[in-house]
Amino acid sequence: MRTDFEAQLRAVSLRVTRPRLAVLTALHDHPHVDTETMIALVRDQHPTVSHQAVYDVLRALTDAGLVRRIQPAGANARYESRVGDNHHHVVCRSCGAIADVDCAVGHAPCLTGSDDHGYVIDEAEVVFWGTCPDCAAARTTQ
Repeated sequence: MRTDFEAQLRAVSLRVTRPRLAVLTALHDHPHVDTETMIALVRDQHPTVSHQAVYDVLRALTDAGLVRRIQPAGANARYESRVGDNHHHVVCRSCGAIADVDCAVGHAPCLTGSDDHGYVIDEAEVVFWGTCPDCAAARTTQ
């Protein structure tokens, strides 16, 4: 079942435009893509959409809370449409593949710091690093 992207845009007071719909559709079908991949995916469907339009859409959707920007250390920024549940990520050190990891313990923000230093914590960002199954299999066959 497809998500109603038009309703999502309207719910956050954003106009429904072809580039916004194209970006949301691409993120739904291809989570954790970088900006260049997003541009290619959008242009496959709408060849006249500019690079700047895609950048602007990603920024607007992120600011509106419809898209989450993640940037593991040493990697390009990636985008996903899974928002609002404070999940985490696992990143392959070899190929850079990213997968979602649901919260392991506790209530949001999933992890409670040993000392919050007086901060009101509302989110925890955890990145697990390792080797994906494809890269691990390739290493054992070499």
